[in-house]
Amino acid sequence: MTLRIEKVSDGGIVILHLSGRIQSEHLEELKTHMAGMTQKLVLDLEEVKLVDREAVCFLVACETYGVQLSQCSPYIREWINREKSR
Repeated sequence: MTLRIEKVSDGGIVILHLSGRIQSEHLEELKTHMAGMTQKLVLDLEEVKLVDREAVCFLVACETYGVQLSQCSPYIREWINREKSR
């Protein structure tokens, strides 16, 4: 299973609905979708089933720079919180 990205724009907010797996090889594609956005950005993680450590570190950086992580599964949220505390 790969990563699927669906972009939805709602005025001042851009939501990227992500589904599948987020792994290190998908991060460049995801960064490309996020590049140059001036609107508030939300990553909807409801349908993300699996992540690797590089993806979690990327999500930590996203949150640090103001990207909202929406509908994050408890195990991914816990992993993000552990990485933040390092």
